[in-house]
Amino acid sequence: GDIGAPAFPSKDFQDRFLSLVKPVYYLRTRQYSRSTASPPYMVAFQGCLFRSYPGQFQTLLDTGTGDYRRVVGADMRPPLGTFKEQLTQALQTEGVIEQEGKVLDFLRTGYKTTTWWEDEREDASDEWRT
Repeated sequence: GDIGAPAFPSKDFQDRFLSLVKPVYYLRTRQYSRSTASPPYMVAFQGCLFRSYPGQFQTLLDTGTGDYRRVVGADMRPPLGTFKEQLTQALQTEGVIEQEGKVLDFLRTGYKTTTWWEDEREDASDEWRT
């Protein structure tokens, strides 16, 4: 896990302890791919969510040259589904992938874009987001 826990933490451990931890440095990389209707038909992209406390959480898009470009910054840590959407929107702005409409966007993402620990829960703290 992120803090050396040997396995995926239980919800109780997440609520009582992990949700109270505020990381000083945060770096989470992710790789994605997306099919397109025109060549090259498959676009692979990657990025990272970065923070150096007390700075903002930054969504960074890998430029393919070993550098990262800042897409957006936020005071609250975005859920991973939002992070992926921010990278996708940056690629749409650059014309790398096309916008497909609400129905196809929903079919690509589904109705659930967060994991259970990213959802608001009564016993959990939001401190990890700030």
